Amino acid sequence: MQTVEKLTAQTLGQPLIIAGKKFASRLMTGTGKYPTIETMQQSIETSGCEIVTVAVRRVQTQAPGHEGLAEAINWQKIWMLPNTAGCQTAEDAVRVARLGREMAKLLGQEDNNFVKLEVIPDPKYLLPDPIGTLQAAEQLIKEGFAVLPYINADPLLAKRLEEVGCATVMPLGSPIGSGQGIQNAANISIIIDNSTVPVVVDAGIGTPSEATQAMEMGADALLINSAIALAKNPPVMAKAMGMATEAGRLAYLAGRIPKKDYATASSPLTGRINSSGL
Repeated sequence: MQTVEKLTAQTLGQPLIIAGKKFASRLMTGTGKYPTIETMQQSIETSGCEIVTVAVRRVQTQAPGHEGLAEAINWQKIWMLPNTAGCQTAEDAVRVARLGREMAKLLGQEDNNFVKLEVIPDPKYLLPDPIGTLQAAEQLIKEGFAVLPYINADPLLAKRLEEVGCATVMPLGSPIGSGQGIQNAANISIIIDNSTVPVVVDAGIGTPSEATQAMEMGADALLINSAIALAKNPPVMAKAMGMATEAGRLAYLAGRIPKKDYATASSPLTGRINSSGL
């Protein structure tokens, strides 16, 4: 039997592949809501992530907390995932995605066509617009983008986005920043079962146990921002989330035992001491 070390290296060594690009880590993180740039830098480092999403509009406008953000990350090591946060229509999202691609090129990632597509007209619950998301995705794919769409946990929409050429689908676990965990487990499981592109659970994860749960379900990756950035100690939480992602992936590959309605003894029934002591 192979050693645990060899098994771990083999299973974790299976890369996450998005639009032909390979990543060793299955945890993606963000850059928003951190108390300081330094805390954000430390958290990215301790998480072990290789993909970091950046709100294009906030960087472009030098929004509070985003001044100097583009220069604060080592883009030779970290792959930028520009996102269209703040866009309420498909047209707006397409324009911002184009800006994001140019921003990635200016920072040295000439071949980066990735975009995390967000079309969110609802300011209270921040739920994505399925129609606008599909419209924007179709246009961006025509323009050569690798589209990673943020969506409700809707299996039919996920399949449609896959069919038009999206590089992943990113169903929400629960509303952005809510920390409610995986509230859409049944639908996310259906998406995972029917998808031929990576499924990235995005939004709502609040604890490492919830991150592990999503990976145990068979998700290919996670995107976690608020749970790290708003923790009492973000770098430590980032480390925990990275470890939880790995643990969940290993557990999924190992395969859990079947659930039963009755108990099954762990110890063998043979060789027991009977009442006579024999």
